[in-house]
Amino acid sequence: MKRIALLFALLVLPALSWGQETEEELKSAIAAKKDSIAAIQGRADGLQSKLDALPGWKFGAFGTVGFSLSEFSNWYAQGTPNVSSGNIGITFNSFANLKQEKFFWRNALNVNLRWVKFDDQDDPTDDDSFQEATDVFNITSLYGRNIAKNLAVSGLAEYRSTILNNFNDPGYLDLGIGATWTPIENLVVVVHPLNYNFVFADDDVVYNSSFGAKILVDYTRSFGKLNLKSNLSAFQSYESSDLSNWTWINSLGYTLWKGIGIGFELGLRGNQQEALANALANVMEGDVMPTFDNIDNDVQSYWLFGVNYKF
Repeated sequence: MKRIALLFALLVLPALSWGQETEEELKSAIAAKKDSIAAIQGRADGLQSKLDALPGWKFGAFGTVGFSLSEFSNWYAQGTPNVSSGNIGITFNSFANLKQEKFFWRNALNVNLRWVKFDDQDDPTDDDSFQEATDVFNITSLYGRNIAKNLAVSGLAEYRSTILNNFNDPGYLDLGIGATWTPIENLVVVVHPLNYNFVFADDDVVYNSSFGAKILVDYTRSFGKLNLKSNLSAFQSYESSDLSNWTWINSLGYTLWKGIGIGFELGLRGNQQEALANALANVMEGDVMPTFDNIDNDVQSYWLFGVNYKF
């Protein structure tokens, strides 16, 4: 019996010790697997770059939804103990681009909508509905005929307004021609010295159309799970700087699982005409009458953070 037990120990113990890997060996194995995954991803990215460079239509879209809802009942530590509040925001970015050997046609859409609610349940006169807080609608269409590898003569149409409230009041339509430079695959730089900025508004005293130069810079790129879009659109009026405007929108989306992830968008704008219209709408009796010369043209901004989905 002792001999059988000794023989069993001699056979089993070496097998057990051989099957027990050290921590260093496990870490080394994991590192090797990660290197293999990185190599595979690098080859996949290379193939995707070649695919993106092929002629034809390319489509893409991603959006972000952010929201918060809350309700307090008899919460006496705050000024309004019975209140229901909410904040809902939606952004959507999409593109449809056609690339051919001799020409291109790039189309893009940006929408950002947000509603807020603050209902004091002890005040029967307040508004208990969701109200528009952010309202952005921007669509562009750029056509170009290539005259060199990275240079084209081009025409641009861009429309900007709101869609929830005061649609086309104001609304901006840029139509112009000039040149487009594409130094790399995902960067587009448009310079149109011949551009007319049509401004549509009920108040034709503050808002005026004018002739000027249009500059547009757009960078749209996907880095694996990260989606990035940055768009700067500026109009410089030849008539007066008071009629110039610019808008810069930056969007990020990171995919975590099956197209779902987190997203962030930041928008900045400068517009002297809108600043004056807002000042005139809020002027009080006895105030100095606002004009282009005495108003502060503060930078307008919005941001949204929330759940993102890539289509």
